[in-house]
Amino acid sequence: MKRRVVTLLLVLGAILGIAAPALADGAQSGADIHVAQSLGDRDLTVIIRRVAEVPGPVHVDVVTHAGTPAGDVALTLRAAGAPSSTAKVELGATPGFYSGVLRADRSGPWELAVDEATIPFVVPAIVPSPWENATYGGFIAAGVLLLAALLLAVSGRPGLALVPTAGMVAAVAAGVTAALLAPSIPPVAAPGTQLDPTYDNVMNPYERTSIVDFSRPPVNLVPGMDGKDLVLSLTDGSSGRPVDDLLVHDSAFIHLVVVSPSGQLRHLHPVRTAPGEYRARLRDPEQGTHAIAAEIARRGGGVQLLRSSVDVAGSATASPNDGKTETAMEIREAGRPSTITAKFGERDLQPWLGMLGHMIVVGPITGTAVNAPIWAHVHSMIPPTPGMPDKPDESVAAYGPDVPFTYSFPLPGRYLVWIQVERDYSIVTVPKIVDVPAGKVASK
Repeated sequence: MKRRVVTLLLVLGAILGIAAPALADGAQSGADIHVAQSLGDRDLTVIIRRVAEVPGPVHVDVVTHAGTPAGDVALTLRAAGAPSSTAKVELGATPGFYSGVLRADRSGPWELAVDEATIPFVVPAIVPSPWENATYGGFIAAGVLLLAALLLAVSGRPGLALVPTAGMVAAVAAGVTAALLAPSIPPVAAPGTQLDPTYDNVMNPYERTSIVDFSRPPVNLVPGMDGKDLVLSLTDGSSGRPVDDLLVHDSAFIHLVVVSPSGQLRHLHPVRTAPGEYRARLRDPEQGTHAIAAEIARRGGGVQLLRSSVDVAGSATASPNDGKTETAMEIREAGRPSTITAKFGERDLQPWLGMLGHMIVVGPITGTAVNAPIWAHVHSMIPPTPGMPDKPDESVAAYGPDVPFTYSFPLPGRYLVWIQVERDYSIVTVPKIVDVPAGKVASK
């Protein structure tokens, strides 16, 4: 009897040793945050690197682009109840990456100030899930019970050893069950993406008992000019309060498209200067009414495209966008997919806003862009490339030369199209005019 008990315990111990590494979901770890910022006369990308531990350093990269003035930017990291951390980053005349290091003493919601711009973000806490605790707890309990059963068996009390043995079997079963079921259990809503982040729900994301509805009303957009700055006021369509829950969507809080009276494009990324207030500078604008479209993603409200126009005082004459690039176009009738491929000659393009290329579509044009019914923002994705990172940043210049787009123009007519890519830290804009034929009328 004693020999049988010991043999059983050894077998279970081997099973325990094999099963122990089979853990399920890991803790929340966060990721790098890329935010494009049209900060005054500078076009920057601010990268908040993943925070590995707290207290600990927060590494911030500021990426400059061609034409960005040299000089200093002040970085300030702050959170409610936490000491602020500051650093100065000297931006050189050569476009590229410039770094600063700040310090965070806790997990939770934080705000990074870059001069007058502010970027809310979340430092996630490393919080094990209940099923991860069940997996660890089951295997740890099984190990303790295994030791107790072995001690009882070798001390000449094999009958008593059956009690912890049975408990060990139950503990192993609980741990293995938790590990196997964990991948099929939906994750909790992440504070900062689906929920407004607070210190409490970041530190204890599994304590929330019920979440009924994440949906939020549409956003009202009211534009205005303050000197050279285009100011966007965002308010909630239900309460009228400032909207301060925008998410970083395709590496920006707001993708702002501004089309001048002569049809020139500006693709800007306004900076947050107050709750519900965003600003972007219009350098050398034309006089007249400019059409604007703001693409945003609101927490719990999904992606929204907001349209408006603004009267701008300016004296600049119309200047063409810069690209003279060969383009192959297969334009089909309205309602069917068309293909537009820009050919840039060299395999040296950099990712911009997380994509290989962007195509802005406005039309059909019957006067100015203000009256165009269709506005679209189309992406050319970064192709998977052996030896390259899955999510490359702007330091990788190894893509192209062809940049393809597929889009179904919904209405016949003439469209203004702009293709944008990044090369040598400079945004290249290629304007095109596309005539879309009407679909064939089926004969009766």
